[in-house]
Amino acid sequence: MLKLQRFVAVSVLMLTAAVLSGCGDKELAYREQSVYEIYSQAVVHLENGRFEQAALFFDEVERQHPYSVWATKAKLMSAYSYYHDGKYDDAVSRLDRFIQVHPGNRDIAYAYYLKSLSYYEQIADVRRDQEYTVKALDALQDVVTRFPATPYGRDARLKLDLTRDHLAGKEMMVGRFYVNNRHYLAAINRFKNVVNTYSTTSHVPEALFRLTECFTALGLKEEAQKSAAVLGYNFPQDQWYRDAFSLVGGDAKVILQDQAAAAPAQP
Repeated sequence: MLKLQRFVAVSVLMLTAAVLSGCGDKELAYREQSVYEIYSQAVVHLENGRFEQAALFFDEVERQHPYSVWATKAKLMSAYSYYHDGKYDDAVSRLDRFIQVHPGNRDIAYAYYLKSLSYYEQIADVRRDQEYTVKALDALQDVVTRFPATPYGRDARLKLDLTRDHLAGKEMMVGRFYVNNRHYLAAINRFKNVVNTYSTTSHVPEALFRLTECFTALGLKEEAQKSAAVLGYNFPQDQWYRDAFSLVGGDAKVILQDQAAAAPAQP
């Protein structure tokens, strides 16, 4: 009986190990083929939308023919296939390897761009953790810095603006939460971060209004007027300015006009 129990326990452990090993990178069963045969099969799978199979065959090119010209291209095509299959972490790991091994390759700009897209596609709702948004921001900035005049650089610049706007939106959401719970100092730090760090985003007018709101709640009249003045100077037609003006009071009109004339772009 004890021997049977021991046998069952060992079998379970072996099965668990097999399952866990299957969770790592997959490989095709080895069958020796020419580089052209393997690469051609990968392309057929890719064209038919079988992205995971395509990636496996592109990986197989490198495994069986690591020193061929096709192996370099296959590395990038494997990442491309995983990206289209929604397996972004697999795509990034292959792109990192491609960038490290082939920094002078003619497709290096695309490799950096595809890496940034792999993070960009994982940007989460502002209510969730923004780890991938930050990674997307860094990767997109890398593309813009390295390849500014390329189509990849131009598209990355547009996505960079959207990514910054998303991160600013996260800060605004947290700031509003603090306001609702009357944690005004914590809220002020969030809204100031939007104004200082994400000054080109669409959230700045509201952030300046929220600063006015928080300073007013704390009885800091001068600071409230300063935030309202900066808001009026930069966004005179915005509804947030009209709301801020009503908060600081009509008798502050002259102060606001004087401050607005000399106010910097940031409080």
